[in-house]
Amino acid sequence: MSERSDPSRRTEPERPRMEPTRPATLVVAGLAAAALAWLLISTNYGTFPVPTAPIVVFAALAVLEVLLAYNTRTRLDRRPGRPRVEPLVVARYVVLAKASSLAGALFAGFYGGLGAYLLIDTRRWGGQQLPAAIAGFVASLALVAAALWLERSCRVPPPPEDREPPPGEPGP
Repeated sequence: MSERSDPSRRTEPERPRMEPTRPATLVVAGLAAAALAWLLISTNYGTFPVPTAPIVVFAALAVLEVLLAYNTRTRLDRRPGRPRVEPLVVARYVVLAKASSLAGALFAGFYGGLGAYLLIDTRRWGGQQLPAAIAGFVASLALVAAALWLERSCRVPPPPEDREPPPGEPGP
């Protein structure tokens, strides 16, 4: 008997799945970015200012993702007066959340590495760049937190146990 005809040997190909973001992944990405920032500033100090434009973007994106998380959670919970949410929109929010959490972790590490260097090497800096590094670190951490909350808010709640199954669907 060949493998083709033996139904017990058939295995379904594993479907690709999207899993929740692992905090360890974010920590490793942040530490790698911090090491790179430390290396860049220690070898090229004074040749470039601490970038401030991303700070405003990260803070605005964090606020947007907090609002999306709250709105999505209330709609997925089907609270009274709230319309249903489209599944494709939720999938897009999850992709946004995963990308934002990784980007936020990378920039938190970058700004953290810059800030740590500026705190330790006090003989070469005048203190003007440290507030930007701290603000970038805080805005990046806020983005990571908002993205993780949005990702968690996009989880579909389990169906209530007390509801009756629709016609044609087997019961419990």
